[in-house]
Amino acid sequence: MHRRNFLFSTSALLAGSALLPSSLRAIAPGDRVNIGVIGVNGMGWSDLTAMLKHPEARVTALCDVDKNVLDKRAAELAKNNITGVKLYGDYRRLLDDKEVDAVIIGTPDHWHCLQMTDACAAGKDVYVEKPIGNSIAECRAMVAAQQRYNRVVQVGQWQRSMQHFADAIAFLHSGKLGNVRLVKAWAYMGWMKPVTKKETTAVPAGVDYTSWLGPAQTRPFDPNRFHFNFRWYWDYAGGLMTDWGVHLIDYALYGMKASNPRSVVASGGKFAYPDDAAETPDTLTAIYEFDGFNMQWEHATGIDGGPYGRGHGIAFIGNNGTLVLDRGGWEVIPEKDKMEAVPRVKASDNGLFKHTRNFLDVIRSRRMDDLHCSIQTGANVAVNAQMGNIAYKTGQKVYWDAARQQFTDKAANKLIVPEYHNHYKLPK
Repeated sequence: MHRRNFLFSTSALLAGSALLPSSLRAIAPGDRVNIGVIGVNGMGWSDLTAMLKHPEARVTALCDVDKNVLDKRAAELAKNNITGVKLYGDYRRLLDDKEVDAVIIGTPDHWHCLQMTDACAAGKDVYVEKPIGNSIAECRAMVAAQQRYNRVVQVGQWQRSMQHFADAIAFLHSGKLGNVRLVKAWAYMGWMKPVTKKETTAVPAGVDYTSWLGPAQTRPFDPNRFHFNFRWYWDYAGGLMTDWGVHLIDYALYGMKASNPRSVVASGGKFAYPDDAAETPDTLTAIYEFDGFNMQWEHATGIDGGPYGRGHGIAFIGNNGTLVLDRGGWEVIPEKDKMEAVPRVKASDNGLFKHTRNFLDVIRSRRMDDLHCSIQTGANVAVNAQMGNIAYKTGQKVYWDAARQQFTDKAANKLIVPEYHNHYKLPK
């Protein structure tokens, strides 16, 4: 499912009784989980919408640096008879709110680390959007914060909660495919058009742009860098490699029971839209070398015709056959007569609904091992995605020293730790 269609379908959950306040449901006050949301424009709002489908979830606070978005979301809640929700422009004030039990973090990537670590320190459980960090060092800091404060932290890789993904991995682990030597993961985004260049402007009324920038480099306000399109600028994110890569590479690693590669090499560039405003590559191929197999990532904007006729997916290529998996289902294509084909098994559930259900269940049980996507899992794939981008930026094949947890190349190692600006510091 394309991101734009996913956001549209989740917004449809607002209709009817989808956002009935928890006070109207048969849930005792002591069993409620009071939710605060930091960043309510895109996925933060979709996550909240899914969360409120569960009877014990109750939204008590919203935070956004764009007052226009904040007021819009408050009005949408009011239309669904949810009132009395506190509104904040500073996320730290939301974290000071003793009524808030758990927070959803749906801000741009460059803010995830600071907000997640601060939330854990404030005693909140956290549902944080992917990718968890915008650098390898941030991923490490976020894992350390969860361990130090022992908070429930679920990463928003909601495919981890879909049954057909679990079924496909179970088939893979049965060994029927034979020796799997190559895994491919890809995202071909035909709906993505050029990011039209725009002049810098005055900061829009109601926007706290200084807070939006946070640890990123100070620049004049550029409408292209704000809201959705921040994904295509290195200051705030890592392009399609981190935006879609963490979803799909996650299952490549999970299926192969892999952690970090021996080496990564990447090549690509702005081949589709060389003159548009985006910075990150619109076309990229990265090859990861693991023990016994290679993993290949590729993405391309403006094209829908990906491998096996699918715009996105993961393919486990074995001696006996190939398992092709995506959000819509999975199938097995046999290698000649070496095994039986498995006709496409279609998806049958709502991943985001089940993922938020899992988060709330673990808040109650405190059994961290029951999380479908822990911060450790989110960090593993985010680090691999960052490795791909680092290989692309250096233009070299980079080698990973597992014992030292760093590259063997000085230029690559300089990209492990992000440069923070505006008096912000990477959490220790």
